[in-house]
Amino acid sequence: MKKYDFTIIGAGIVGLSTAYQLLRKNPLLKILILEKENAVAKHQTGHNSGVIHSGIYYKPGSLKAENCINGYKSLIEFCDSYGIPYELCGKIIVATNQNELPELNKLYQRGLENGLDQIKLLNQAQTKEIEPNVNAIQSIQVPYTGIISYTAVCNQLQQIITEQGCQVMFNEKVNNIEEKGHLAFIHTDTGIFETKHYINCAGLYSDKIAQLTSPQLDTRIIPFRGEYYLIRPEKQALVNHLIYPVPDPNFPFLGVHFTRMINGHIEAGPNAVFAFKREGYQMADVDAKEMLESLTWPGFQLVMKKYWKTGMGEFYRSFSKKAFTNALQKLIPDITEDDLVPAGSGVRAQACDRMGGLLDDFKIIENNRGIHLLNAPSPAATSSLSIGNTLSDIALKRIEW
Repeated sequence: MKKYDFTIIGAGIVGLSTAYQLLRKNPLLKILILEKENAVAKHQTGHNSGVIHSGIYYKPGSLKAENCINGYKSLIEFCDSYGIPYELCGKIIVATNQNELPELNKLYQRGLENGLDQIKLLNQAQTKEIEPNVNAIQSIQVPYTGIISYTAVCNQLQQIITEQGCQVMFNEKVNNIEEKGHLAFIHTDTGIFETKHYINCAGLYSDKIAQLTSPQLDTRIIPFRGEYYLIRPEKQALVNHLIYPVPDPNFPFLGVHFTRMINGHIEAGPNAVFAFKREGYQMADVDAKEMLESLTWPGFQLVMKKYWKTGMGEFYRSFSKKAFTNALQKLIPDITEDDLVPAGSGVRAQACDRMGGLLDDFKIIENNRGIHLLNAPSPAATSSLSIGNTLSDIALKRIEW
């Protein structure tokens, strides 16, 4: 049995970035990545809309703020070094009524506190100059925001780390972890892997992996599906930038918006509906056991009680194209149902604690042999190289020579 210094569970962008950062700091490390799918970036990484986030939304000093801003810079440098296409097309966050102005101004101040000194507060006329079709009384222009293919980033990371000796094994679903003294034994469908330490970057199943050695875990991943439409080519001229609404500060989702994509398409969405399966990309995807686990989690029951009206609205938009269009028309009144073509979807791994808190920040916990990243939804892809740097620093402090 081959012995590894670190075994990383999950070959999404964060798992790959963590291996990359470990090897940058110590090329002699023996690293294994175990992935249950047949390729990298098969779930959250490969199903997101490909936005390079600026960090404007996140509380100054939080893990999200620090890792997004640092990760943004690292991502741009990485893409420049390896010729990965991206575009810093910018975005605007728009207030469509007076009630949204206080929150818009809070976002503007938060952006400045996070070091985004190039953002601008625009009045209605200034907004119309750059987005003539948008309904806005005021907006924030965020020139930092960009678009990219995160799958392309993952493919490059995989190439780099495998050339440096990291072993990436696919179709290896982790079923159990035994910690014995100074070693951990990771059981998959095909065998057992011996490692000194392991790093859990399993995304939608990160809590399940953590529970293998910490059964009293106080955090549960609740899956929320985000559904998208594509804008028909003849209506793409309605959108120049990425266009976002002012988000609800009490809900960890950004609301339906318009996103230019690196492949030339324009997406509209996503909504945020409770998924009946952790990897449930369609409404018909149901896993009774996983659904029951979510619905019986005390924290999620409190969330449902508090946000049931919001949740019902999201489900209604999922079933009703007209309702989805109405939400988009608050931003661009000229968009119609006929302009929207059903597109893909993604599932967000949203952590929820036992007391009903939808975690707003990244969460990292440690146990004897393991490091667990338990909440890494957006902007984790933008932040990935920085999160990988953080996890690698934690990991290297554990190494026994």
